[in-house]
Amino acid sequence: MQNIQNLLDNTPLKKTPQRLSILKTIDKYGHIAIEDIYAEVKKQFPSISLATVYKNINALKDEKILSEIHPQNVKSKFEITKQPHGHFVCKKCGEVYDFELQNSCNPSLDAIEKIETSEVYLYGICKKCK
Repeated sequence: MQNIQNLLDNTPLKKTPQRLSILKTIDKYGHIAIEDIYAEVKKQFPSISLATVYKNINALKDEKILSEIHPQNVKSKFEITKQPHGHFVCKKCGEVYDFELQNSCNPSLDAIEKIETSEVYLYGICKKCK
């Protein structure tokens, strides 16, 4: 588990209890859809609205604390931003797993000056669904 409170230290965002709950929920699950974040946070803050969760997610994305992933045939999910990595998506259960990118994944195209972002998705069946 990451030190959630430190994620907000160098941002203009306040460390509100709701925002910290959102981050803790995402950290706990690794990859999670916004509806599931809302359901988890609502247990702790029954009066929180879905709009408030969206607003906080967008603010955290703007500060590069969160990343949104868009696997095929699965709802978008959110994760705490970390070093570049790929995602394995199970075609049966929809679970998303991180995997490390090796140096051999770097393209050797002469036309590339600088890679700013990348999204790598692999699809198959996870061990739980095998």
